[in-house]
Amino acid sequence: MSTAELHTLTGAYALHALPEDERISFERHLGACEACAQEVKELSATAARLGLAVSAPSSPALRERVLRDITTVRQVPPPHSRSARAGASAGRAGRWSTYALAACVAAAAAFGGVAVWQNQVARDARQETDLAQRYNEQLARVLTASDARTTASDLGDGARGTLVVSQSVNRAVFMASDMAKPPGGKVYQLWFNDHGTMRSAGLMDPSSKDDAVLLDGPVDRASGMGITVEPEGGSDEPTSAPVALMDFQDA
Repeated sequence: MSTAELHTLTGAYALHALPEDERISFERHLGACEACAQEVKELSATAARLGLAVSAPSSPALRERVLRDITTVRQVPPPHSRSARAGASAGRAGRWSTYALAACVAAAAAFGGVAVWQNQVARDARQETDLAQRYNEQLARVLTASDARTTASDLGDGARGTLVVSQSVNRAVFMASDMAKPPGGKVYQLWFNDHGTMRSAGLMDPSSKDDAVLLDGPVDRASGMGITVEPEGGSDEPTSAPVALMDFQDA
């Protein structure tokens, strides 16, 4: 996707409405685009606030107007110039607030009243939004660190892995593309290689062939990372031969 196209995905990303391939591409872009990062924060907060909406009946006319408008309203791509893009960023946020987010609520109203999340559900949504924001911010810190070192590796069967390590942030990010799905009931588990001792670094999404994972825990003195196939939920230590091994010294 072009940079101009990526700039238009902030609203869909905040609403968790992107397909996996576009989500991965946008998250890579997010680490280098301050305007989009700020816009995602604002739209995510707005989406969480919608969870506090009060139930209210809707009129038949509202249903017809919403269904008509959501088929015709389209987002205007931002200009290519940096200064114009900054202005367009505010405009996009306004358009999403006015059309996309409002349309989501109004469309729900059209099918039997405003969709209301109870207080507990709203709190859970806000917590998930906060966690997602912190996760994305930490991931972006690694990708944009001045000392970030990157290496790519062939994982076999057409899959590729990219490792980004920042000693100053003391974290690492692993990005996979075209990864074969693990067998049923299994999951890819990431490991830090602490000079021969494997330390769990998190799980990959078993339903996605493309993924960007902020490795759990600090890099510390790890010399590399590995990937194994483990039972669903992960293991305390590797139980299978590694699918891949990557050295941090190469990153």
